[in-house]
Amino acid sequence: MNPTVLTILISSLGLGTTLTFIGSHWLLVWMGLEINTLAIIPLMIRQHHPRAVEATTKYFITQATASALLLFAGITNAWTSGEWSLTEMINPASATLALTALALKIGLAPLHFWLPEVLQGLDLTTGLILSSWQKLAPFAILLQLYPLLNPNLLLSLGILSTIIGGWGGLNQTQLRKILAYSSIANLGWMITILHYAPNLTLLNLILYIIMTLTTFLLFKIFNSTKINSIASSSTKSPLLSIITLLTLLSLGGLPPLSGFMPKWLILQELTKQSLFIPATIMALMALLSLFFYLRLCYATTLTMNPNPTNMLSSWRTKPNHPTLILLTSATLSILLLPLTPTIFTLI
Repeated sequence: MNPTVLTILISSLGLGTTLTFIGSHWLLVWMGLEINTLAIIPLMIRQHHPRAVEATTKYFITQATASALLLFAGITNAWTSGEWSLTEMINPASATLALTALALKIGLAPLHFWLPEVLQGLDLTTGLILSSWQKLAPFAILLQLYPLLNPNLLLSLGILSTIIGGWGGLNQTQLRKILAYSSIANLGWMITILHYAPNLTLLNLILYIIMTLTTFLLFKIFNSTKINSIASSSTKSPLLSIITLLTLLSLGGLPPLSGFMPKWLILQELTKQSLFIPATIMALMALLSLFFYLRLCYATTLTMNPNPTNMLSSWRTKPNHPTLILLTSATLSILLLPLTPTIFTLI
C-alpha cells in the first residue's frame, strides 16, 4: 500500500477514536465511529484475497447496521427529551437500543457471529487493530452511558459472552478464530462489571489490549495462523516460545500472571454485590477458556516440529520485528500482578 495512503488511513483511525473520546453530542460521537469504520476497511481489503473481501463485506454490513441503530437511538432520545447530549439519555428504549448497537459493534454475544469469521479473513496486523484499537471508541461511549443502562441486561450479555467465548474456542484449530473467541469472553467480563465498577472495566480493557498486542506480535514473528504451524516456534526461538507460553496463560487468567488481576477483582466485586451465581458461572467459563489456551501452550512449547531440520541450528539473522514494543507489552502482560494495590488506587 502507498505510504501516503497508509498514513492517511492510520491518521483517520486516530481521528475517529479521538472524536468519540471528546464528544458529548450524539452526532459527533456517531461521526467518530463512522470515520473509524471507513478508515479500517481499506486496510482490511488490501490483500485482494477473496477471503479478505468476504471479511470486509461482512464487517461493513455489520458496522453499518450498528451505526444505523446507534443513530436511531440518539434521534429517538432527542425526539422524546429534546436533548442531544450523550449523558442525557432519559428514554429507556433509546438506552437499550444504544446498548444493542454497541454490543453489535464490539462483538458481544449473542451479536458475536461476525467476529470470528471476519478476524479469520484478515492478516495478523489488521486483526490486531480490529481486536484492540477498534474496541476503544465503543467502550468510551459505554463508560459514559453506564448509569443509564439496564444492569440486568448488561449482566445477561456479559454472562452469555463468557459462555460462548469459552465454548466456541474449544474445537478451533485456527489461531485467529481462537483469539476472536478469547475477545468475546474478555468482553463479557468487562460488560458484566460495567454497571457496578466501571473502573474495573477500564482496567480489564487496558490489560486485554496489552495482552492481545503481545499475542498478535508473537504470532506475526512466528508467521503462524494455525495450531500445527506454531509447533516449530520452539526450534526457531526458545525464548520467544517461553514468552508466548506465559502470555497465553496470562490471557487465560492464571495466577501469578497479570491476566489474573482483573478476573480476581471482578469476581471480588460481584461477590460484594451478592451476585454469587453469575460469579460462579463466569469462574467456570474461565476454566473453559484456559483449556484452549493450554492447547496453544502445549503446541508452542511441549511439541516438536514434525519436520526437523538436519542441521544443529538454523541461521540467526538480524531480527526485523518491533523488539522494544514486544518487550514492553510482554513485560506488562506477565509481571503486573504484584502491583495490583498500586494500580487499584490509581484507577
